[in-house]
Amino acid sequence: MSTEYSLHQLCAALGVTRSGYQAWVRRVPCARAQADADLLVLLRQGHEESRRTYGRPRLLVWLARRGVRCGHSRAWRLLHQAGLSQSRRRKFRPVSLTQSDHDLPVAPNRLLHQLQPARPNAVWLADITYVPTDEGWLYVAGILDRCTRRCIGWAMGESLATPLPLAALDMALRHRRPPPGLLHHSDRGVQYASQTYRQALTSAGAVCSMSRRANCYDNAMMESSGAP
Repeated sequence: MSTEYSLHQLCAALGVTRSGYQAWVRRVPCARAQADADLLVLLRQGHEESRRTYGRPRLLVWLARRGVRCGHSRAWRLLHQAGLSQSRRRKFRPVSLTQSDHDLPVAPNRLLHQLQPARPNAVWLADITYVPTDEGWLYVAGILDRCTRRCIGWAMGESLATPLPLAALDMALRHRRPPPGLLHHSDRGVQYASQTYRQALTSAGAVCSMSRRANCYDNAMMESSGAP
């Protein structure tokens, strides 16, 4: 505004004297005001690092971890004056991981009456889950060796499509090179029933097995393992 109006006009419009305005300009900020300014810089930093999701309580924890103490009322005042508000993230609602309503071939449950295998690479269990990351939620496909209970193949992505579990299977096959006759067990999801996935199992000499419809207990070990 100073480029459009003279200082005399601005002072007259605001009802202040010219000498009073110049004294205000030359005035050194008090220690409290300077401390508030420094604190606000940190609050802005914490707010941005949390992608604007931290409210006052979590920002105070963020400050405390950096050795900075601040009261609730002071933090509220500074945040309110700066217009820093907490953004609410939408609750993540993943689609159903097992899409078994399809017309693709479904293998019988060949794992149902089998004993615990005595050697690795005899029975593999497959499943898909989702995990939180710094970039958001991602789907993870895993392959678990039933004998050793080790996750031997995994892949992560933003899509549930067949390439995701196929990448996990490819990793397990390359690292383990199982002998023919390997039993591969999964749910009845469209990914595992797809022609591409079944062809990969056939090429590896693996036998396909799938859980019964709507029966999570048929793949209980994989479901409860937390793998990958």
